[in-house]
Amino acid sequence: MNDGAESANAATDSNTAVAIEITERVLTEITAMLNGENIYPNAVQKQMLDSHIRAMVFRSLTGEPLPDVDKSLFDEISSQSMEMAERVVNSLGNLPIEEAYLLSVHFEVAKENDQTNSSDQ
Repeated sequence: MNDGAESANAATDSNTAVAIEITERVLTEITAMLNGENIYPNAVQKQMLDSHIRAMVFRSLTGEPLPDVDKSLFDEISSQSMEMAERVVNSLGNLPIEEAYLLSVHFEVAKENDQTNSSDQ
C-alpha cells in the first residue's frame, strides 16, 4: 500500500543523487576556472560558493524562480567575474541571467581577497 510513497521517495533520492553529481561537477569546473585566473577563494568563500551552487543546481532542476534582482546593485562587478559566472550559469541551462549576477559576487570577492593578500606580502 505504500507503493506511491516508496515511488516518491525513490524519485526524490534519484533527484538528490543527480543534484549532488551535478553540483560536484560544477564545483570542480569552477575551481579549475578560478585557478586558471589565479583566483583562490578562502575556506569561508568556498563554503559559501558550495552552498550557492547547490541551491543554483536545485533551481535549475526544479525551475524554482529567484526573487527579483536589482541589476544596478552589480554595477561594480568586473566583467571578468561576470563572464565567469555567465559561463557557469549557461553550462547548467534552465536558469535566468540573474543567477549570474548573484554568482559573480562570489568570484569578485575571492578576486579582491587575492589582490589584498598579494599586496600584503
